[in-house]
Amino acid sequence: MSSKTLGIIVIICLLISAQFWQALASGKAESTEEDFALQIYLPREVTVEDDSISLGQVSIIRGKGSLVTKASGIALGRISVPGQEIIIDRPMVLSRLACSGIPVSKVRLTGAEKTKVKRQQQIIRGSKFVELASSFLTKNPPARSVCQLDSMRIPKDLVILDAGKEIKLSPRLTKNGTRNHAKVRIGVLADGKEIGVREVTFRLKYDCRRAVSLVDIPAGVSISPANVKIEKTLSAYPEPANWNPPYGLVARRRIPANTAIRSYMVGPANPAVIVKRNQTVVIRIERPGLLITAIGKAMQNGRGGEYIKVQNVDSQRIIFAKVNEDGTVEPVF
Repeated sequence: MSSKTLGIIVIICLLISAQFWQALASGKAESTEEDFALQIYLPREVTVEDDSISLGQVSIIRGKGSLVTKASGIALGRISVPGQEIIIDRPMVLSRLACSGIPVSKVRLTGAEKTKVKRQQQIIRGSKFVELASSFLTKNPPARSVCQLDSMRIPKDLVILDAGKEIKLSPRLTKNGTRNHAKVRIGVLADGKEIGVREVTFRLKYDCRRAVSLVDIPAGVSISPANVKIEKTLSAYPEPANWNPPYGLVARRRIPANTAIRSYMVGPANPAVIVKRNQTVVIRIERPGLLITAIGKAMQNGRGGEYIKVQNVDSQRIIFAKVNEDGTVEPVF
């Protein structure tokens, strides 16, 4: 046999061999598909509506009808905490199938190696509550002079598990005993039923006016636009309803320049009479750890800070005493 003939025979054998193995592989693949009773596809991520997880919720199952129904109902876990995520991997799925009487050899898994499962939900962030409460207070301020709102803290996020419901937020102002704070209660309604509440507390700032000395003002000098200016300022408390510039009042003490004038620094040019002649008064002596009082009779009229004669009712002794703003007198020794 010539070498040429031998070569042709070898080539023919190789072609026949290749066709044989290809046919064998094709037959094996076809038989493999037929051998699998279940084909399960696992996606990378799944969102479920219930907290209980089954294989049918997190995968696509194909195969014989009875086995598909059986496999679909296999439990894979439970979401117990809002926002929780559960990882389902292939070994876990095969293990649960085997426990349910479905042999691993009859199952073909495709898709992802692991599936992340989380529950369908809606989250209302704490910052959303603050934004809504701030907008509500801006439109419905507790006082007209409120000009600044500072939230004291951000409330916790609210997780709503049934995201299919119609959600509404209902803010309202609640009673608060502190004038420099305001509290907004926000009710969370699902299909008209309240399912949650968040409260946001704000620290308030008010637009106010104040009088500031332009120059040094000696005691006894009258307050006027020449030595005092009126300027706007922010305050933690609202301006008194009866506030007026202190024009016409007299400095009770020296007031340095650039000083905000307080009510105790000034008074009427002619102080009102606090104690009248023959009026019964309380003689009061107060020292650290000591308080002595007695009853006396004023011998003359007296204004705040003035010194008058007072007769002690018990001893009939006449003394000099200083008239206090509260109507009591303090002996001078």
